[in-house]
Amino acid sequence: MQVSPQTNQFVDVRTCGINPNHWYVVARSTEVRDKPIGVTLWHQAIVLYRDKTGKVHALEDRCPHRQVKLSHGKVIGNELECSYHGWRFNWEGNCVAVPYLASNQKLPNCQICRYPVRELDGFIWLFPGDLDKLDRDSIQPMGVPEWEHLNYIATVSSIECKGHYSFLIENLMDMYHGHLHNDYQAWTSASLKDLNTDEKQVKAHYEAQSYYKIDKIWSISQLFFPAFRRLHPEPLDVSYVYPHWVSTLGKDFKIYCLFCPVNQNYTRAYLIHFTSLNSFWRLHKLPVRFRRYLKNSLFGSAQKLLDGLVRQDVEMIEQEQQAYLNDPGRRTYELNPAIASVQKLICQQAAMGNYQ
Repeated sequence: MQVSPQTNQFVDVRTCGINPNHWYVVARSTEVRDKPIGVTLWHQAIVLYRDKTGKVHALEDRCPHRQVKLSHGKVIGNELECSYHGWRFNWEGNCVAVPYLASNQKLPNCQICRYPVRELDGFIWLFPGDLDKLDRDSIQPMGVPEWEHLNYIATVSSIECKGHYSFLIENLMDMYHGHLHNDYQAWTSASLKDLNTDEKQVKAHYEAQSYYKIDKIWSISQLFFPAFRRLHPEPLDVSYVYPHWVSTLGKDFKIYCLFCPVNQNYTRAYLIHFTSLNSFWRLHKLPVRFRRYLKNSLFGSAQKLLDGLVRQDVEMIEQEQQAYLNDPGRRTYELNPAIASVQKLICQQAAMGNYQ
């Protein structure tokens, strides 16, 4: 429970909405192809589609004629066609064609909501908030610069979690749960050493023991063969950069979690794991074409590890969510100060979204 700065009343973090004045990730680029797809971002049904030039657009997933889903339709050139009666809409949400329109009739003056959307670093970023604020404050997507960088090997795992997004953030910020992960464990013996917060983020610095050290070309095999892993001390930094999460384990690994909260009881997210090749200075002298081939060939090399971590974490989070639903007033006990900071930030940002 946190105190709302606007009302001085206690706010339950498990019922907090989102601050819409941020960029959220609603899909991977590869998921938006020649057919429209439907996504949901905090109760808002949205349709994503590519026009004939390959540009991605986002509209309210609703035909104003009979209120059916436009995501069940198809793309015709630069327009989105409803599957029911064939009404077509442009990227601005205006109706531009009705196949049975009589010569004495005008196009219906109806418009559906459109959303600013950007395709960046392999993902589709969407801004659901105040368009004036977006322009006035020049709000930008966080981005994932390692996605195209030749020195980083990526693995992506999708998260589908029956729980409020606060549970997932708390899990990601709390490095004391490492023993949960058994053979998938990347670190152990974490100890919180520093905690910094402001109105936009929470940064926690841990000291930990890492099972991996990527300092020789054969070191990549540690991802596949546990017997090659050796514990050694590494800094472990985790940051809740609202509404997303970033972590680094030493110099060898960087992880992002990009959020798409669906509703109070369901969260979608993408976990992106990067293995760094920065230590291999000889590799950097090779032709760019070969380095690009190597990066693409090794994509998903940590899939088993990442999917295992996600599966175990989601199981715990869904138990937390169910326990909360069974008894919302039951007290819980927390010893990690990073969690209280995360809860405070969530409540503050939710309040900012409601009152701006």
